[in-house]
Amino acid sequence: MMFYLRSAILAPLLLVQGRRTRSRVPVLPEAPGAREGTAGAGPALRVLVVGDSAAAGVGAGHQDEALLGRLVADLGADFSVTWALHATSGHTTKNALDRLDQLPQQDFDVAVTSLGVNDTISMVSLRGWRRRQARLRALLRDKFNVSALVISGLPPVHRFPALPQPLRWHVGQRAGQLNRALANDVANQPDCRFIDLRISGDVADMAVDGFHPGPPIYAEWARQVAEAIRDR
Repeated sequence: MMFYLRSAILAPLLLVQGRRTRSRVPVLPEAPGAREGTAGAGPALRVLVVGDSAAAGVGAGHQDEALLGRLVADLGADFSVTWALHATSGHTTKNALDRLDQLPQQDFDVAVTSLGVNDTISMVSLRGWRRRQARLRALLRDKFNVSALVISGLPPVHRFPALPQPLRWHVGQRAGQLNRALANDVANQPDCRFIDLRISGDVADMAVDGFHPGPPIYAEWARQVAEAIRDR
């Protein structure tokens, strides 16, 4: 209740800061590189990565330095990895659902998701967030036959240097609410593993826009995802 009261009081300032931030923060491209392929040697492992700009590798110079490339390189030491990446900058969970609905059916063993920052910015309701995330998990299970889901949490938005105060506080508080709800919702689902993305407190590890991960964060994120997949 206190969060919504403070938000209402700060609304005019937050609106101005939001517009200024959008005009000042550089728009970085999605990382170039293959979005599907096969690499490595060993037992077959089919991996689907779904999400937003972070999943698309914004902040990395190439997919090899982004989540996907780091993950495939790690898993390729033990598996013959077939992968597909379906991620777009600006995508919310609803956008991801719409995209997956339009894809042809294909079987994967593991799905990795990265969504939530754009849901936060669009001020999706907590109920709507949980409902759409539940539908996403169901769709990945039912249409793509995944047996393991690695659910990436929201990053520490309250530390993003691109956001001025009090906008950073406001968006960070909301992101924290969505993150806790997501972690709680998947905690007792045996096929899910939640990845805490509060990986680094060093802003030097972020991309130059102060909003996206840099290669060191992508590397650690991929390491944790690979570990979760091997545990499965």
